[in-house]
Amino acid sequence: MLTRCSHVLLRVHDLRRAVGDFRAAGFEVAYASDDEDKALHAHVWFREGPVIELLTTPRGARFLTLPLNLAFGRGAGARMVRWARQDEGFCDVAVLAEDAEFAARLAALGAAGVPCGRAVSWKRRRPDGATTRFRFAYPRDGRLPFLVTPYDPPQHPPGVRHANGAHALTTVVMGVSTADLPAFRALVGDDPGFRVEEAATTGVRAIELAGLREPPDPALLHGAELRPAPAANRPTTTPEEPG
Repeated sequence: MLTRCSHVLLRVHDLRRAVGDFRAAGFEVAYASDDEDKALHAHVWFREGPVIELLTTPRGARFLTLPLNLAFGRGAGARMVRWARQDEGFCDVAVLAEDAEFAARLAALGAAGVPCGRAVSWKRRRPDGATTRFRFAYPRDGRLPFLVTPYDPPQHPPGVRHANGAHALTTVVMGVSTADLPAFRALVGDDPGFRVEEAATTGVRAIELAGLREPPDPALLHGAELRPAPAANRPTTTPEEPG
C-alpha cells in the first residue's frame, strides 16, 4: 500500500494572526472552511505534495479527553488534548491512505501491533461553498502519525504561487524515539518524504521546502522551523497531488 505524507499540523494560538504572519513571510494561505470568523484551520498549499495546516483548538479542549475519544475514536482524546495544551509549533503529521484501502490498512496496522481508533467520516464546507469529504483514524499512541484519506472532491487550489519561491514540501524531519520506531515504520513505510532522527520524544522537528529562497523570519512562523530543501531533495517531476 502506497504511503506518503498528507499534511503537517502547526498548532497556533490565534489563527487569524498566524495567517497574517505566514502571508507576511511570503506564503499564500487559505482558510480551510467558508466562515473565516469560525475557522479553526488554514492551509498553506503547494504546487504538489504535502500541505502545512495551521490549526487552533476550541476553548476547553484541553479538558475533553473522554468526549473526544467518544467523538473521534479511542486515542483521539489524548492526542487532541496534547494539541490544545502544547505551545505553538508543529504538533502532528498525517499520512495518506486511499479510501478503498482504509479498512484493510487499519486491520494491517492492528495486526502489526499498532492499534488505531475507528475510522471517522468527516466533511467540511470549503471556502468556495462546496463540500469536501474525507476519513481519518488515530493510532492509540498519540505521538505516532495518523491516517487520512484524500479530500473528495479535492480542495487543492490551482496556480499556487508563494512570493518566497517555495513550491513543494519535500521532507518532514521527524524525531522518533527508539521505542516508537517499529510502529512509525509500520505507518510510513519507506516514504522518502520523511527523514528520521533519533529523539527522546516522537514529533515533527522541521520541514524542508523546495524553492524557498531563504529561511523566513522565525518571528512570523509561530514555532515552526522551515528550511530550504537541499538541491538533492528538490523534485524534478510533478507527482500526484494529495487530495
